[in-house]
Amino acid sequence: MIKRNLMVVGLAALLSACGFQLRGTGETQFALKELDLTARNAYGATVKEVRQVLESNDVKVYPGAPYTLVLAKETENQRTASYTGNARSAEYELTITLDYEIRGAQNLLLMSNQLEVQNVYVQDDNNLAGSGQEAAQVRQEMRHDLVQQLAQRLQQISPSQLDQLQQTAEAKAKAEAEALEAARQAEQAQPQQSPLQLPIKTQ
Repeated sequence: MIKRNLMVVGLAALLSACGFQLRGTGETQFALKELDLTARNAYGATVKEVRQVLESNDVKVYPGAPYTLVLAKETENQRTASYTGNARSAEYELTITLDYEIRGAQNLLLMSNQLEVQNVYVQDDNNLAGSGQEAAQVRQEMRHDLVQQLAQRLQQISPSQLDQLQQTAEAKAKAEAEALEAARQAEQAQPQQSPLQLPIKTQ
């Protein structure tokens, strides 16, 4: 037993030296150190797990932070993938997508993207309780994968990159506002036509 344990430890050390990390065990380093977090479902499992991942990686999550991570939309789709021979069990393909945004000052949109995970589970009509537990476990694992994907995306974002995006968004918003104002002034400068008056016939 001791010899086998030593072999496992030695193999793990060797893989670590080669840069390999077991899934879910590697630390995620964030250049962003402060972030607000909002979600359409403010009390959902996904936003709770995202908050936990951020805070466990030394990201201060609080209202009023310079930038806001918005979990804009989370959708789940399920379809039958295949049927078994007895026609009472079926494989279901489950797809979960997450639309997210990062917004800056003045609530300006800086970037947006979508994440997606898929998995398959079996539902046995003869064992609905067990199938329900398996489906719940699959959903939990998929949500974890989704959050890990999001963490990896956020890991690649730096404050300087968001600062540049903020400047670009502000310039775009200013140009659009100036264009609207110019169009409004041009419309006001045009002579207003008086309503057409029809001659009144007298008897």
